[in-house]
Amino acid sequence: MALGYPTAVGLNKDHKVTKNVSKLRHSHHHRRLAQHTKFLRDMISGVCGFVSYEWHAMELLKVSKDKRLLKFIKKRVGTHICATREREELSNVLAVMRKVAAKKD
Repeated sequence: MALGYPTAVGLNKDHKVTKNVSKLRHSHHHRRLAQHTKFLRDMISGVCGFVSYEWHAMELLKVSKDKRLLKFIKKRVGTHICATREREELSNVLAVMRKVAAKKD
């Protein structure tokens, strides 16, 4: 185990300096959802409701055709990862709708 003294021998024989701490690069923040953006998207979806393909997808979820649903959403959205994210989101919405309906009765 090497000691942290500034000596001129051994593996740590270089000039001791303090590390320069820099800000995170913009590329590290890329694709991260901001809090304001999330708020706006939720508000818009609350006002406007769901898109027609989302209603169709929720009907497929009710019948528990998950594989067919994933294929359907993937065709509409574009990528597999976005489709799985959309499926999870719609299943959460459906669970909330069920909870509200059970509370009414």
